[in-house]
Amino acid sequence: MSRILIVEDDDDIAQLVHRYLTRAGHIADVVRAGDEAMELVRERVPDLIILDLMLPGLDGLEVCRALRAAPATRALPIIMLTARSEESDRVVGLQLGADDYVTKPFSPNELVARVGALLRRAQRWAESGESTLKFGSIELDRERHLVSDGDRSVRLTAKEFLLLEYLLQHRGRVLSRDLLLTDVWGYRYTGGTRTVDVHVRRLREKLPLLADALETVKQFGYRLIPPGDLRVEEADPGTAGVRR
Repeated sequence: MSRILIVEDDDDIAQLVHRYLTRAGHIADVVRAGDEAMELVRERVPDLIILDLMLPGLDGLEVCRALRAAPATRALPIIMLTARSEESDRVVGLQLGADDYVTKPFSPNELVARVGALLRRAQRWAESGESTLKFGSIELDRERHLVSDGDRSVRLTAKEFLLLEYLLQHRGRVLSRDLLLTDVWGYRYTGGTRTVDVHVRRLREKLPLLADALETVKQFGYRLIPPGDLRVEEADPGTAGVRR
């Protein structure tokens, strides 16, 4: 049973989220201000925080920044829940270390599904004991939410980061698009599995190593081929190609 901290100054929304989370089997606490949230976290670190941006006193961005700066809460899953829908607000929140971003109005069931996905991710992280995942020249720092390719820093969106993390954790396995939607997006995406293909294409563009290593399994999904399984052979005199 997981303990969730809801930081929301709108009583109706706070009680709605609380009701759906408790129905899903979680323990949920509610506070109305950023200062109260920080005080409660110092007493007992929750398993996940749902954090509004517009709060009295210490706002959500400041709370997120403080949590990410403290060793005890650096890896604490954070979902930002806010009426701010502008891209600049989302980018700032994600750059500060939020794991997901939900805008109002929202589906309570979808929010609960996203909570479950982040808790599963945190559990896998705790079980693996690894803060950094490496794949050839690619390095993913889970704690600082950074990705690099050799000496080059690579900027990924939140979902691209989560998808890459999942692929690195399950390298060598054939992963269906439906499984990726469920485990990475945390819910059944109503727009269909095309969104997975779009995010895979962006990862291949941003990380050239994946152009060869991330194999498309026709009409099913994808497989990240471990570096040792990639075979390079001469296709023609003076040229080389990668065989998967």
